[in-house]
Amino acid sequence: MASASDFAMTIPAELESSLRLKTVHHFVTQRPWLDLYGINVRPVAPFGSVSRKPYVDTALIHRCLPDELLFEVFARMSPYDLGKASCVCRKWKYTIRNPVFWRNACLKAWQLSGVVENYKILQSRYEGSWRKMWLLRPRIRIDGLYVSRNTYIRAGVAEWKITNPVHIVCYYRYMRFFPSGRFIYKNSSQKIKDVAKIMNFRAAKADCVFTGHYTLSEEKVEAAVLYPGLRPTVLRIRLRLRGTTAGANNRMDLLSLVTSGMNDNEVNGHDEDILGVVEGWQDDETHNPDVPAVSHKRGLTPFVFVPFEEVETSVLNLPVEKMDYYVPG
Repeated sequence: MASASDFAMTIPAELESSLRLKTVHHFVTQRPWLDLYGINVRPVAPFGSVSRKPYVDTALIHRCLPDELLFEVFARMSPYDLGKASCVCRKWKYTIRNPVFWRNACLKAWQLSGVVENYKILQSRYEGSWRKMWLLRPRIRIDGLYVSRNTYIRAGVAEWKITNPVHIVCYYRYMRFFPSGRFIYKNSSQKIKDVAKIMNFRAAKADCVFTGHYTLSEEKVEAAVLYPGLRPTVLRIRLRLRGTTAGANNRMDLLSLVTSGMNDNEVNGHDEDILGVVEGWQDDETHNPDVPAVSHKRGLTPFVFVPFEEVETSVLNLPVEKMDYYVPG
C-alpha cells in the first residue's frame, strides 16, 4: 500500500514532465505560413497555354486549388475585386497582371467606342497595356451610384414674433450608369440606402425614376433625361469625371444643369436617344414657349461614387442634424 510520502515524491515529477512537454510542444508547433517564405512563385498561365509546364507549388493553398480553377475564379471577378485579390500573395499578384483579365474589363467599360477604336487607343496612348489603360483612361463606373448631396436654408414660421427659425433642407441627385449608354436619374430627399433598391429599369412611375442617355468623351460626360407630362421638360447635364486616386473615377463635377421645354414631335421619338434630340442646343434654347430654358446655378455639388456594397454604411445616410454639410473632396 502506497504511503503519503510516495505521493509527495511522484507529484512534483509529473508536474516537471508536463512542463517539459509543454515547452517542447511550443518549439515544434506547426506554422504552415512559414512554408511561404523563400518560395519562387510564378503566375498562372491560361489553361491550354503553351507556357504551361508541370509544376508543384509548395504553398498550402495552391496544393488544394489547381491553377486552372484559380484562373477561372479570377476570370469571373470584377476589376476592383482583382485589385484586392492581388494583395493576398505574390503569385496572385503576378497572375492578376495577366492582360486577359484587363482586356475583358476594358472592352466592357468602353463598349460604346467599339473594339477597333479601343485597340487603336490602346496602342497609341497606353503602350499596349490593358491594365494601364484601365487605370489611366477615364471611365464611368457601373458598380454603384453617383450621389450629389445638396443643402439649403429655408425660413420657418415665426413663433410669438420673437424668433424666426430656419430649417436646413437636404436633397440628393442620384445617377446610375450602364455600359450601353443609358443611365437612371432620381432627385429625392430619400437616403441612399433606400434609393439604391429602386434604381433600376423596373422601377414604377411613382418612384420618380427617369431614364436617359449619356456619352463619354475623354473626361467629359454629356447626359440628358426627359421628364414626361403635360409640359415635357428635358434635363441636360454636363459633368467632368475625375478620381481621388489613379483609376478610382469616384467623383464627377457638375459643370452645368439646364432644363428646357420640348415639343410633342420631339417627345414622341425620345425613347431612341433623347441626347441626340437635344444635341447642339444652346443653354437658353427651348422648343416649348410654356417651359422657359433655365440654367441652374444652385445645387451643383459634385457627385460622389458609392459602391453597392457600401450603400448601407455610407455617411450619406446620416441625417442633417449629424452632418449639416458634406465635403466630397
